[in-house]
Amino acid sequence: MITKQQALDYHSKGRPGKVSVTATKPCLTQVDLSLAYTPGVAQPCLEIHKNPDDVYKYTSKGNLVAVISNGTAVLGLGDIGAAAGKPVMEGKGVLFKRFADIDVFDIELDTHDPQEVIRCCQLLEPTFGGINLEDIKAPECFLIEETLKKTMKIPVFHDDQHGTAIISGAALLNALEIVKKDIAKVRVVYSGAGAAGIACAKLYIRLGVRPENILMTDSKGVMWEGREDYNQSKREFVRKTSCRTLTDAMKDADVFVGVSIANTVTKDMVKVMGRDPIVFAMANPDPEIPYPEAVAARKDVIIATGRSDYPNQINNVLGFPFIFRGALDVQATAINEEMKIAAVHALATLAKEDVPEEVARAYGLSTLKFGREYIVPKPFDSRVLMREAAAVAKAAMDSGVARRRIDIEDYKRQLSERIGRGRVILNVMTDKAKKDPKRVVFPEATSPRILRAANIIRAEGIGRPILVGKPDVVRKVAAEVEVNLDEIPIVDPTTAERRMAYGERFYELRQRRGVTLASAIERMSDPTYFGMMMLAMGDCDAVLSGVESDYGTTVRPALEIIPLNPGITRVSGLYAMVRDDRVYMFADTTVNIDPTAEQLVEIALSATKVARHFNIEPRIAMLSFSNFGSARYPESEKVARATALLRERAPDLIVEGEIQADLALMPEMMKQLYPFSRLKQEANVFIFPDLNAANIAYKLLQKMGNLRAVGPILMGLSKPIHVLHRTLDVNDIVDMAAIAVVDAQGR
Repeated sequence: MITKQQALDYHSKGRPGKVSVTATKPCLTQVDLSLAYTPGVAQPCLEIHKNPDDVYKYTSKGNLVAVISNGTAVLGLGDIGAAAGKPVMEGKGVLFKRFADIDVFDIELDTHDPQEVIRCCQLLEPTFGGINLEDIKAPECFLIEETLKKTMKIPVFHDDQHGTAIISGAALLNALEIVKKDIAKVRVVYSGAGAAGIACAKLYIRLGVRPENILMTDSKGVMWEGREDYNQSKREFVRKTSCRTLTDAMKDADVFVGVSIANTVTKDMVKVMGRDPIVFAMANPDPEIPYPEAVAARKDVIIATGRSDYPNQINNVLGFPFIFRGALDVQATAINEEMKIAAVHALATLAKEDVPEEVARAYGLSTLKFGREYIVPKPFDSRVLMREAAAVAKAAMDSGVARRRIDIEDYKRQLSERIGRGRVILNVMTDKAKKDPKRVVFPEATSPRILRAANIIRAEGIGRPILVGKPDVVRKVAAEVEVNLDEIPIVDPTTAERRMAYGERFYELRQRRGVTLASAIERMSDPTYFGMMMLAMGDCDAVLSGVESDYGTTVRPALEIIPLNPGITRVSGLYAMVRDDRVYMFADTTVNIDPTAEQLVEIALSATKVARHFNIEPRIAMLSFSNFGSARYPESEKVARATALLRERAPDLIVEGEIQADLALMPEMMKQLYPFSRLKQEANVFIFPDLNAANIAYKLLQKMGNLRAVGPILMGLSKPIHVLHRTLDVNDIVDMAAIAVVDAQGR
């Protein structure tokens, strides 16, 4: 639980607040200044004057949203005023940027007059691609949003209404599926008839709830015919009923939707609900009934709250960033009902898919899977962006509010690259793999991560996975983690038809290394040795292993069975270090402790091949603590000699050394200090002088620099074998499989 002081320190220390403005174009020289402002800026101004739609081409409007509030209904704090609400609006901007790469200006309006809010928003239309209304009290919020939707040609979205409705709508669909109830027959009770409550009710009706099955309560009790104190927004949900209190309404109800205040629901009220009750207690920060009390009252309850410390968080961040992303990217004129429904179904569908381990780990869990405690995706699931934004964009086009048409499949790819670090580069490997998928053997077939990855690899056409292990054991683990293996072959190394042939061939390879025929055949019971022999005998195209064993357990069988490439005297290892849209190759990070100059040349040549697999034209830096002989020691002279040898063997390569690591990334400084250098751009392949330096460097960058380390990629063997590090998650294994398939294609 965070303390008051922690929250105050977070917002006040360093630069106050949570947001700043960052320029997207350089402004370092007089030329830059002339382009950014006068006289150069006049040119786009004139183009926009001729064609107003060009504002999306020459300015940031297409990626800019206004978060607008008058502070009359801030979180659970009420009418605290515009200035006091500003930290919330800044926070909203942070979430837009973090989850959907959307820029935000927060605008707090010091007025209670809805007409002033309306007029202000209308005047801002030239500036923004969309408007997110926030924390404006009911019923004024209804008038403001409806008026703006009718009078403006950019998306206007009141998140307090529709965000809660969309996320809880997805949760409702999935909860009903779990308890096997028909949405057209369930009774739904609401606590709270404000903006969120009414929006939820309207959306649920569109999803299939019958209006007559809805009973709504406000601060005065059940909204029944005969009361005379309803505003216009509530009248739609007034019912003829004998119920007068929330307690009355809850009897035999199937669903409770709470958008009111804390502690309005008791254990006894949950106990009288129908079978398998669904309770959405979404008041913040404290729900209508605490999670522990609800589950204590009924073992069959499915409960969701707004809190992150319990399962099934109904969090609006699952909605607004991705809805606006899709709307902005097709230049939608509105966010309509079709787009909201598309968002609901995208979220509901995603929750039923296999959850990446990295998502579970972010929440301190070992696994997550669809069920009573997981009915909506987690906000940190990066797949939400691709699925929801694409669904919203498609719905905008289908419903006629999009001014720009896009290819949805191509758009999904762009979305995966927008937030996912380095997906641009890694997608190159996936695309190549799909063109000619190869057979990839996984000897560690009882690993849940391997099973999940194999299923994805097969389903997406990246490769043709083969599992090595005892079929009954493998299928038992697969059933436990809910992975379908129907189309994935499982080979039992103890009974396989080729077992004898593999043993005999292994004996031929190792008979002068102390191996007898009997021991060779027995060795084939080991899935790793068996998998390597499959590769050696042409029964598969690549092997991936290592998530449940140490590095040597995978590498040793490989070295005993698979010969080295011509001209190579030893294997080496490489990590692809991924940062945004760039990839840097680090070698040797895993094998050779103190390579000779000749071995550094082999490592560099092997790394060059890997770089080209990634569609990267290598620019090689031979690293040292010395720049071009500035410090003459045996260690630096080794690197200088390796550079000279590499140039002799591959004169067309761009290679420089010996140089320090920072200089390899500073082409302007290189040009100034060493104009003779062949390195005119920053290096992208880094050959380290020894294992100490390479291993330390990649691990520091991985943890402190937040770069993604893809690998280790084993280099030098004549057939594709790659080691899977023990810490890799399912997505990393899939990426490694794509690399292995492309490696196999190239041979």
